[in-house]
Amino acid sequence: MRQNRLSLKAPAKINLFLRVIGRRPDGYHLLETCMHKVSLYDEIELASCAEGIHLHCFGGGGIPVNRDNLVCRAAELFFKATQGRRCGTDSGVTIGLTKRIPVAAGLGGGSSDAAATLRGLNELFACGCSADELITLGLRLGADVPFFLADAPAAFATGIGEILQPVAPLYGYSVLMVNPGFPVSTRWVYQSFALTKNENASKLESLKEGADESCALGFPVQAGAPPMVLLNDLETVTIAKYPELARLKDELLHNGASAALMSGSGPTVFGLFAEERCAEACCARLKRCYPYTYLVAPVGEK
Repeated sequence: MRQNRLSLKAPAKINLFLRVIGRRPDGYHLLETCMHKVSLYDEIELASCAEGIHLHCFGGGGIPVNRDNLVCRAAELFFKATQGRRCGTDSGVTIGLTKRIPVAAGLGGGSSDAAATLRGLNELFACGCSADELITLGLRLGADVPFFLADAPAAFATGIGEILQPVAPLYGYSVLMVNPGFPVSTRWVYQSFALTKNENASKLESLKEGADESCALGFPVQAGAPPMVLLNDLETVTIAKYPELARLKDELLHNGASAALMSGSGPTVFGLFAEERCAEACCARLKRCYPYTYLVAPVGEK
């Protein structure tokens, strides 16, 4: 018997590496990035209903419950793409979204929610969409959505982020993420990156040298593995406007992090700690000033 209700967890991600290597004619930037899911989750409840898409959000103020929310657009896209394939008589869904991942934080929360919605609706309505079909739909919603649709906990992504190669997950690290409490527009960061690179290359390189010195730190992904370099091209833009992020990175490093970096377009920064006690102490210290501080684990760690 087909179920009419489903619960899912949508994980956050961090970028361990992010290079902007070009730009397509349609404006999308070409990337090389290594993304890793972490154990901070939004929760999504899906319940089939007679018709319509009804979104209710909990745990965060000001979150839209219309097409401005990727969850609504994901459901709308799914229903259009699966006409004639859905089981049952219902043609709508009620969605309860509990937000724990900060919004506009560089952690992929909206993309993860959209991916979970696509997966959940496929199961709820027994449509039998293949993984490739869901990824094709997901890419129409955002470049990070295919990563969250993939089973792999970590992947190296190219193109605009949709060409994925699974990689070994982090092992033996605690991840301390600190969000300063203000949003940053991904669109603004990428536009500013392109503008800065095109119009003031010398300034960009100067900023980049400083960023590279603090974030291009070699560390082993797993015991006995060759070092990996943490790097994020977008730091040059976001930290230039919000120097507080550089201070947060320094604090993470000074309190025991093996490496620290801004995730995605920011403003969340994270530190990788080999010693869990150091991570716990640093978390307690930073949480006094930054309520949106999270000590999490890499998804897929054995």
